[in-house]
Amino acid sequence: MNTNKNIRNNCDAGETPPRRSFLKTAVVGAAFAGAMLMGAGQAQAATTWKLQSVWDAGTVGYDLFEQWCASIEEKSNGELIFEPYPAKAVAANFNSLFDAVRNGVLQGMNPFTLYWSGKIPASVFLSSYPAGPDQPHQWDTMFYSLGMLEKTREIYKKYGLFYVGPIQHDANIIHSKKPVNSLADLKGMKIRVPGGMVAEVFQQFGVSTVSLPGSDIFPALEKGTIDAADYVGPAVNYELGFSQVTDYIVFGPPGVMSIYQPVDLMDLTVNLRAWNALDPKLQQLVEDEVRNYSQKHYLTIQKRNIEAMEKFKADGDQVTRLSQADLKEFRRAAIPIWYNWANKDEDAKAIFEMQLDYMMNETVGYVNEDDLKAAGVK
Repeated sequence: MNTNKNIRNNCDAGETPPRRSFLKTAVVGAAFAGAMLMGAGQAQAATTWKLQSVWDAGTVGYDLFEQWCASIEEKSNGELIFEPYPAKAVAANFNSLFDAVRNGVLQGMNPFTLYWSGKIPASVFLSSYPAGPDQPHQWDTMFYSLGMLEKTREIYKKYGLFYVGPIQHDANIIHSKKPVNSLADLKGMKIRVPGGMVAEVFQQFGVSTVSLPGSDIFPALEKGTIDAADYVGPAVNYELGFSQVTDYIVFGPPGVMSIYQPVDLMDLTVNLRAWNALDPKLQQLVEDEVRNYSQKHYLTIQKRNIEAMEKFKADGDQVTRLSQADLKEFRRAAIPIWYNWANKDEDAKAIFEMQLDYMMNETVGYVNEDDLKAAGVK
């Protein structure tokens, strides 16, 4: 009775609960809410990767790369951010780029796959090579339907890298100070080409080959230290000023821009530890987006190529073409060199055998037993 009376009397008197007790309750509640928010923030903290491309800033290639990197944050709901860097921004050259990704200074790179021929011999067969498969869809078929992607990832894993996927780029073409209407016209010329297999095949036709990074090509042509230079396709080459220092563009037969690198693939390669630390759903997102980017990259550059060729013509550049007979002769010269590179190690051999089977299949029909016998490899 006394207890009830006391309670009633306190209420009647208009007294409120002690202020100190109320504040203590409020503080505890706020702390709990803050902890919940902090936990949610930590769960959604973004993973940021630094990715360096081999495209120079200001080219259509790098513009597309920047746009693609920016799209990843939105598509991942803020969980993954790609910070793009142009050529030489973090790693000054190809060797340091390779090492920077292996060592985790960069989490990924967007290179031309062929650049690693001295480190990974199989890489000469992971981008188009002289007189090999010459259509983009053939490369997508080999990677995504015939097991080449899985084998490539197995090879790259040995180097602490994860090969996410190929990125279609373009054909490579040659800009020359003098007309080249046949393979015979190449004899005695000094030409910038990629190293490895491409250089070796050109040497079969009396060419003195030089390897230069893209940024060094214009001054070499301008000074006349080289007679001609291969680089990428018309769109980027026009942006790099090649029309100012050359008069001729060398193509293959009609419908073939290049007989030596008709499908010059790029890729996205990332640090293996960084890849393994990524949530599987984000891994799948990156793989899917590389395939989407590959198509956008390729098609955008094809449109720009058409526009660039009009600009080259307006500047007075002329197109010269090699013949179907030249292409056949070039393939005959290339086949023994294919085998030389395939024999450098077991990985190169495995990739090459996949491709040779494909090229000899009647659906492609690029190579037959007579070609192999004529090249002295059968």
